[in-house]
Amino acid sequence: MSNLTSISPFFIVVSLKDSVSFYVNKLGFEVRYIGPENAPFFAIAGRDNISIMLKAIADDVKPVPNHTRHIWARWDAFIHAADVDALFEEYKARGVTFHQSIQDDDDGLRGFEVSDADGYVLFFGRPKG
Repeated sequence: MSNLTSISPFFIVVSLKDSVSFYVNKLGFEVRYIGPENAPFFAIAGRDNISIMLKAIADDVKPVPNHTRHIWARWDAFIHAADVDALFEEYKARGVTFHQSIQDDDDGLRGFEVSDADGYVLFFGRPKG
């Protein structure tokens, strides 16, 4: 059974190496593509049925996570997780630092938030009930 079911965001990153390392080593993703071969600046990392695209554009083009533009824009990606409690425990065991621990929120969702290497906030969760 796939735990993660859908997402396809495209994130501008500062360091492709650091970003890929976070997704692989902390969140258990795999590298599905990285290139170009001689000087990589683009990668696709994925797990189960989801993928996240990462691209280092130029030194002067920085990531702009949603919460840095508007405080009420909490997330950059919503990742539906069939068993959010098990995923939370897995990530806790991997030493992931949580932006917000697992909880039932006022929006009718159960989940947790992780901030990646570039400050993008990922919500892993599902509707309550």
